[in-house]
Amino acid sequence: MKKVYTCFCTDVIHEGHLNILSEAKKYGQVIVGVLSDEAMIRFNRFPTITLEERKRIVEDTGLADSVILQNEIMYDDVIKQIKPDYVIHGDNWCKGPENVIRNNVIENLGKYGGELIEVNYTYNENVRKIDDNIKEKLAMPEYRRKRLRQLLKLCPVVKTIEVHSGLTGLIAEKTVVEHNGELNQFDAMWLSSLCDSTAKGKPDIELVDMSSRMRTIDDVMEVTTKPIILDGDTGGLVEHFVYNVRSLERMGVSAVIIEDKTGLKKNSLFGTEVEQTQDSIENFCDKIRAGKSAQRTEEFMIIARIESLILEKGQEDALKRAFAYVDAGADGIMIHSRKKLPDEIFAFCDAFRKENMHTPIVVVPTSFNSVTEAELAQHGVNIVIYANQLTRSAFPAMQSTAVEILKNHRALETDSRLMPIKEIITLIDDV
Repeated sequence: MKKVYTCFCTDVIHEGHLNILSEAKKYGQVIVGVLSDEAMIRFNRFPTITLEERKRIVEDTGLADSVILQNEIMYDDVIKQIKPDYVIHGDNWCKGPENVIRNNVIENLGKYGGELIEVNYTYNENVRKIDDNIKEKLAMPEYRRKRLRQLLKLCPVVKTIEVHSGLTGLIAEKTVVEHNGELNQFDAMWLSSLCDSTAKGKPDIELVDMSSRMRTIDDVMEVTTKPIILDGDTGGLVEHFVYNVRSLERMGVSAVIIEDKTGLKKNSLFGTEVEQTQDSIENFCDKIRAGKSAQRTEEFMIIARIESLILEKGQEDALKRAFAYVDAGADGIMIHSRKKLPDEIFAFCDAFRKENMHTPIVVVPTSFNSVTEAELAQHGVNIVIYANQLTRSAFPAMQSTAVEILKNHRALETDSRLMPIKEIITLIDDV
């Protein structure tokens, strides 16, 4: 009997999947692959049930002769393993980034004469409702809040990009690219005080209070599902920090990062050019302990940001603080630098990892932006935050457009740099 292979990346079996299985039955023995958690997130999907549960729902259809695990998003290994006569899939992957997976299947089948069968993709009102229900589930606080910890177990590096509005949140949520035969997307979102303040036309000096920051969080949460890491500046007074931890946790924020500085907030990239005061180790540890005592779930993370390298106090001071903050309960360490090369970041990470192999390390490669995620991962980095690139790219574009309109007394000259309004509208989901 001929072998037919299909693979599902889903938490729910709907009529579209059943159609594929029924069609597959016509050609022979049906083998169904279920994507691993690691592969599923590269597909811009996130599991809400366990792998075993996903396998079971396929088995329960009664249409699969066997169910196997597919570890990679590409089909190289699984096709080599089972050599199916046919691979069957919906025709929804013919366009867009997923086309690279289709090409991978065709290439592998072509090595021995296998055939790809594509069926009309089923997308009706019932399927749409199922998709919407999954998105709504992922957006709920109890699912979103724990997602960062889950990603840290699944990803070599958690790719995080700044957002400061619902629209930028949608860009972070929906941008998927194919590059070098792989699918890539962002895993998490960073809400920085700099970008939030800038979007409101205010200086980054903690002038925008937490109540206003929370409105931005709510705007982003309303239209996205990915986990949020919040820039908490210094955390403020301990009494305020405790209250904010409980509020953020309840909203479904995954983590807050607080920096060990005191006084009026100054952007770290100014370094010693402006007066900046670092908190004592004892005081900052007390703040961490108070925050950890206040939280009500084990999912929420408090990450300690160390400013020692920014303030040119050296590696020894940075490491001393890192170990103390972890002992005080910090769930992660962020190390910051304004150097153009990543050398001091690498040195810190290597030294920290000699003593601590498990606590997540966060970096923000704004100044040392030539370093790759893979290079950072080699030194033990777990989370990479692209902290302000969307903001910094948007404002020059908007200013340039404004100048062109003023110069030409019309908008025609700006057309070449504008995204069609239809593309913007399609980014936004209908209610």
